[in-house]
Amino acid sequence: MDDDRSPVISITAWFDPVIDDSGYDPRSTYVETFWLGVLGPTATWLIRRLAAGLDRHPDGYRIDLRHLAREMGLSYSAQRASPFAKALNRCVMFGVAHPTADGLAVRRRIPPVAVRHLRRMTRHLQVAHDDWDETHIAADALTRAHRLAIAMVDVGDDVAIIESQLVALGVPRATASAAADNAAQLAAAS
Repeated sequence: MDDDRSPVISITAWFDPVIDDSGYDPRSTYVETFWLGVLGPTATWLIRRLAAGLDRHPDGYRIDLRHLAREMGLSYSAQRASPFAKALNRCVMFGVAHPTADGLAVRRRIPPVAVRHLRRMTRHLQVAHDDWDETHIAADALTRAHRLAIAMVDVGDDVAIIESQLVALGVPRATASAAADNAAQLAAAS
């Protein structure tokens, strides 16, 4: 990645079963709200672009960094002080990508912001982050919670306790409530 003459690298998915199940899409409101101030705007746009490429090419792809930088309104330089190189380095430094032998492995799901980063945020963002799990229901999290709730109903669990069981499994309360309500309605209809 440090050679101006060879700016084509491979982008592959970074598989992490824990984060892949519980993380956030790089293009999500969560990442825009809470990771933007950590990664910086250029690195945030960069990780979004790289993840979008993995949506089109799940097995990985090669990308010309010079073209990518130009598409993002930046000039390409392998010098560490260039904005594009800084954005690449920030993606690695904050754990949303990591170097491979011929490029980068990129997270398709971004982990929750670490406590050390939350402490540096404005009080407004800290409060918003604290409220996030209680008020925000992500579609994929709801799908997973719904599957769990239906499995609980299928094995004979009382629908009245499904919400608390989901919360005990780590499902955010708002998501657990929606999934449990839906499972109860489906159980009543059958």
